[in-house]
Amino acid sequence: MSPSMTMLAFIPWFELPNLSLGPFTIQSFGVLSALGILAAVKLAELGARETGRDPQVIVDFAVVGVLTGILVGHAVHLLAYHPEELQDWRRVLKFWEGLSSMGGLAGGVIAAFAFFRVRRIRFHDYADAFALGVAPGWGIARIGCFTVHDHPGVHTTFPLAVAFPDGPRHDLGLYEAIVLLGIAALLWTLHRRGMLRERLLPLLAVLYGIARFLLDFLRATDVPYADARYFGLTPAQYASFALVAYAAWRFLTPVPQPVAKPRARPASRAAGAGPGGR
Repeated sequence: MSPSMTMLAFIPWFELPNLSLGPFTIQSFGVLSALGILAAVKLAELGARETGRDPQVIVDFAVVGVLTGILVGHAVHLLAYHPEELQDWRRVLKFWEGLSSMGGLAGGVIAAFAFFRVRRIRFHDYADAFALGVAPGWGIARIGCFTVHDHPGVHTTFPLAVAFPDGPRHDLGLYEAIVLLGIAALLWTLHRRGMLRERLLPLLAVLYGIARFLLDFLRATDVPYADARYFGLTPAQYASFALVAYAAWRFLTPVPQPVAKPRARPASRAAGAGPGGR
């Protein structure tokens, strides 16, 4: 670290202690990720209730969505981000070690497609509720990423940089937590004001997609466990294109208007009675 950098104020480097339980090690990342999932489910339930939907649908989907998200997230981590780990086939079975957030999102989308199709429920009726839960829950999970510093960025003198052992760097876990919690605050504000109804999920998709695409340019390439790049972009940056495309499709699709029920005719008129038959 240069003498000029030592004069600057950065977020101090810290490492939280782990808890060992037999063959398992509990990290702050796992705890905060679990809290994020719980917060996402509870807030999505609240969102469903406040938009006139059945909150039990959210609870029923949560189990399928989380399990599928973990499995697909681990697969994407191995196949797209760190294929070198496949040299040890046992890494495939350790699904709790190595998760891609975008892979988890893809797993959630796959689960939602199957779940809502089987249950014959229109997904878009619950889209606002999902947005109101996913954004804050994901933000809390990203705080977990920040506590273990598993998304180091390039060296910088930015005030929010973390003083990594080899010098101050951007910490993408911190930045994404700030972005997602900020988006969550915006979504809940719009929801409370009755604005952009049935458009909150595409709004989340476009805001996070753009932010993630830009932030990933700050990810470090000079560290031992750097994310893979394909034509100069991370897998998440390609996924960001899909998020923005989804948002554009939903914003350009007219919001279905509720079907007005025909008014019931008075019994006397239905029976053919004239004005004098009252």
